[in-house]
Amino acid sequence: MGNPSEREYKEKLDKIREKLNKRARNIRKDFAKIEKMKVEALKKSEDVRRSAEKDLDKMEGNITKSKDLAPESKKRLRSEIIVLRNEIKEEYAELKMQISKTLIPT
Repeated sequence: MGNPSEREYKEKLDKIREKLNKRARNIRKDFAKIEKMKVEALKKSEDVRRSAEKDLDKMEGNITKSKDLAPESKKRLRSEIIVLRNEIKEEYAELKMQISKTLIPT
């Protein structure tokens, strides 16, 4: 038996190239899935933020309209709402930053 011919080496190179291309395609698909998950996570966090803001707006309106609550109670509740709004903004910003930082390919 002799040494492998040039053709045999080229066939082996082609097989290695095919393997490499297949793995690269799989990795690209994985990154596409990750990006899709990031987009979905951003949408979910935005939906949660909007929903909480809407609930707070509704509650604030109900407090303003309420005739049963004393002015001091209304003031305290509005203050609590302001604090909660700030917490929501901070949490949303933190989540958004965390999602954006996740697995950024370099």
